[in-house]
This record gives sequence, C-alpha cells and structure tokens, in this order.
Amino acid sequence: MTLRIALLTVSDRRTIADDDSGHCLEQRLGAAGHLLAERAICPDDRYRVRAVVSGWIAAPNVDVVITSGGTGLTGRDGTPEAITPLLDKSIDGFGELFRMLSFETIGTSSLQSRCLAGVANGTIVFVLPGSLDAVETAWDRLIKLQLDSTTKPCNLVQLLPRLREPVDQPATS
Repeated sequence: MTLRIALLTVSDRRTIADDDSGHCLEQRLGAAGHLLAERAICPDDRYRVRAVVSGWIAAPNVDVVITSGGTGLTGRDGTPEAITPLLDKSIDGFGELFRMLSFETIGTSSLQSRCLAGVANGTIVFVLPGSLDAVETAWDRLIKLQLDSTTKPCNLVQLLPRLREPVDQPATS
C-alpha cells in the first residue's frame, strides 16, 4: 500500500538545501514506494511545530507525519511537547525500541532520546531526533517495516482503516 507521508524538520538553522535528515527520509520513503505529501522546515518553536503538524493531521491527503529534530533536552527543544497533546493514542513501543537500537551505537547517551510515536485523527505520527544516524536507524529498522503491509505478524498499515474510525463520543443529555 502506498502511503502519503509528510516530513517536518524542526530546526532553527537548517534549510531544505542542507537538511540531510530530511533528504534521507524523502529518499527512503520514495524507495519504499510511498509518496511525499509535503515537506517543510520549521523553527524550534513548539507552537509553530504544533500548527504545522495539526494541519497535516487534519489533511485528508496525509497518512503519516514524520518529524525530525527538536527532541533534545536543552535550549528550545520542544517537539515532544508540541506533538504529545495532539495524539489520541501513543505507541510507546516505538520509543522503547528506538532507544534499544540506539544503545547499540551510542550507548547510554540513548537515554536522552525523547523520540515518540502515536496516532492522531487516524494519522500515524513519528517524532525523531534530528541526527542523520537517528533518522536512518528509525526508518531502516522500525518505520519502514511498520509501514510495509507485508510485515508479519502485524504492521501499522493494516490498522489504518480502523485508526480512521470516529472516536466514540460520550452521550450528552
């Protein structure tokens, strides 16, 4: 199944021309048979990040959102804080597995990773660190496989129709 994926790089310094992590994700999603729905760069400002991602979550032509950058512990890093309130459900295993895989290459520094994933309005959202190594690890070892409908015993693609079902609203009197 071909998915429409939007990419957001969160950075105060990057441009499309020097966004290696964004280029990597764009190339890899195309190689996997998916379509780039949109790509943007946004400064490290949680409200601007939230606005961009909210728009994509509401857009009918976006199935998946992947952000890279702004997940550190210092300065203006606030992508997890920007995205978490938008999520209907979190996919805790994503962050856990990512940190486990990162431990193989960066050791205990992996505990500083604040990557996460979840579902918002039927859209799958991944929040990644901005380094090229982190993006490659996340895509190659986790995301690509979960966005492949042939991955067994289960994958996120097979859940998409059910993720898009309306959330039950409490009855009003």
